[in-house]
Amino acid sequence: MSSRFMWAPSLPPITALTCVLRCFPCEPSWAGIPFVHRPHSPPMVRMTRSKTFQAYLPSCHRTYSCIHCRAHLANHDELISKSFQGSQGRAYLFNSVVNVGCGPAEERVLLTGLHAVADIYCENCKTTLGWKYEHAFETSQKYKEGKFIIELAHMIKDNGWE
Repeated sequence: MSSRFMWAPSLPPITALTCVLRCFPCEPSWAGIPFVHRPHSPPMVRMTRSKTFQAYLPSCHRTYSCIHCRAHLANHDELISKSFQGSQGRAYLFNSVVNVGCGPAEERVLLTGLHAVADIYCENCKTTLGWKYEHAFETSQKYKEGKFIIELAHMIKDNGWE
């Protein structure tokens, strides 16, 4: 009886990255480049996605976080004003924020006139937090352009508030 050996082409080594890519289907938005879709094989070990934030603010500063998932949102040094009104009550105006996504801009008539604004949401838990001022149509409101409103109902104070 003769034995026949069939030689398969050499396969690339299995790395941690290939394991992760098999367990979690790739999203085309990652790195802006679509990945080649491979047939999904059931994982041997069930992995869960951990909650990781895009940015962590320094723990030595007073910060504001998402009340729903505690993702960092803004440093107290970026606060411009506490005298704003959101759709659900009081809101703060910030110069810059982290860990937020931005929806499409649309024109809205707010208390201070017509503005082009885009809703912002927490990148971690997807809760709508407020909006970003894209364009102010009145000259007196131009200082708001590029700034962010976060409603108090969606944030909590962290680190050093006493």
